[in-house]
Amino acid sequence: MLESLTARFEAAFDRIRGRGRLSERQVDETLREVRLALLEADVNQEVADRLLDRIRVRAVGAEVIGSITPGHQVVKIVHESLLETLGSEAVPLVTTGGKPLTTLVVGLQGSGKTTTAAKLADHYRRCGKSVLMVAGDLVRPGAVEQLQQLGERIGVPVFEGGGRNPVSVVRSALRQADREGLDVVVVDTAGRLQIDQDLMTELGAMARTASPDEVLLVLDAMTGQESVAVARGFSKHIDLTGVVLSKLDSDARGGAAISVREATGFPVKLVGTGEGHRDLEVFHPERMASRILGMGDVLTLIERAEEAVDQQQAADMAQRLLRAEFTLDDYIEQVKSLRRMGSVGELLGMIPGARPAMADAQAVDREVRRSEAIICSMTRAERANPKVIDGSRRRRIAVGSGTSVQDVAGLVRQFNQMRGMFQSLSRGKTTMGFPGMRGGFPASVSGALPGGLRGPAMEGSGSRGRRRPTGRPKKKPRTPKKLQKKKKR
Repeated sequence: MLESLTARFEAAFDRIRGRGRLSERQVDETLREVRLALLEADVNQEVADRLLDRIRVRAVGAEVIGSITPGHQVVKIVHESLLETLGSEAVPLVTTGGKPLTTLVVGLQGSGKTTTAAKLADHYRRCGKSVLMVAGDLVRPGAVEQLQQLGERIGVPVFEGGGRNPVSVVRSALRQADREGLDVVVVDTAGRLQIDQDLMTELGAMARTASPDEVLLVLDAMTGQESVAVARGFSKHIDLTGVVLSKLDSDARGGAAISVREATGFPVKLVGTGEGHRDLEVFHPERMASRILGMGDVLTLIERAEEAVDQQQAADMAQRLLRAEFTLDDYIEQVKSLRRMGSVGELLGMIPGARPAMADAQAVDREVRRSEAIICSMTRAERANPKVIDGSRRRRIAVGSGTSVQDVAGLVRQFNQMRGMFQSLSRGKTTMGFPGMRGGFPASVSGALPGGLRGPAMEGSGSRGRRRPTGRPKKKPRTPKKLQKKKKR
């Protein structure tokens, strides 16, 4: 997600970081690279020009030229200007008004509109509200069935009406929601491959019937600057309140995310980050600007961790780890929690300075999936006690998981090493100079750590691990017994 745009920005900023002074010519060259990065990301040209004008006004002035760290000052100016383009702060969904609150989900066919409607319904449901989804797309074959399946998956009822007129379906759904005292109604509407008069007439009639509190336009993040034309086309016929960017987890170049707010004035309220019903997040402009510039997004990472990990389960896991009682079943639970947070590459992108490690993210993902397949091919007794896995069991597990015997043996060996390390920790025999611990890392652990991590007595000696003098007298080497006998003679 946005990787190519981030890489271009970082390459442009690397040229000016570390310079003691910057001339206007160097600033202009950097801004030229920023402009190329924006255009390659399919940002609307008008939006790109406005953004560059904001940056240039501040970047060629005394604020940068006279700065002690001009390179970092330019990055700060670009970040603030980009934030102004994206919107100064997050715009929340409407939560007050008449009951039920009505949300109309509109967009072109193929933009992820029906899936977004289900994600919205699940979002409201997790906020403690009673929700009803309305199948208002009576044009696309299978749209009603798709919404019904999504409703069953998230536990939200779907009103289909059985009619051919979407306006009457919406009217009947609102009556039912009012009778049952429901809090929110989410209406999925029909889309077309392009904007046409029939579509807009139908949407206008549905909007007049529903009097929606929210009219959210779903835009495919991969459409780039074309999203601006789509948003403007819809806004001419229906009053939009916000935008939802779908498929932001794909190879989107960032053009839609940067362009739509500046060009249309409609705030981006939500972003879709996956196919799961919980893969819908509030759009935070400051976090998006930081991710685009390669500064990470720690806050979103923390929020995902809090949502994906059960706190009591995590505490129990920590106790089992210290008592060396954890099993391969516990490992599988941790893998599932990690999967709920996102892919390894996506998570690394949220950590400042972790971009160099993203090159190996796919390899790590493959390794995790392979380990999961191996463990799932084990019996319950084998997962609880891997020591019972002998040669015949390894062959059976390898065949069942589609891996090799060496892969199975390697996983079991790593698991046993990790368990041994935590056993040493629980006995107070392992330390890196932390308070309350004695001794040093076991050889099996320190040898596997990068650079041969060592305790305090081994510091400053390079990768060979020679000891630093500690002030204690050096012991004399022991003389072999044979030499001692010869000396006596």
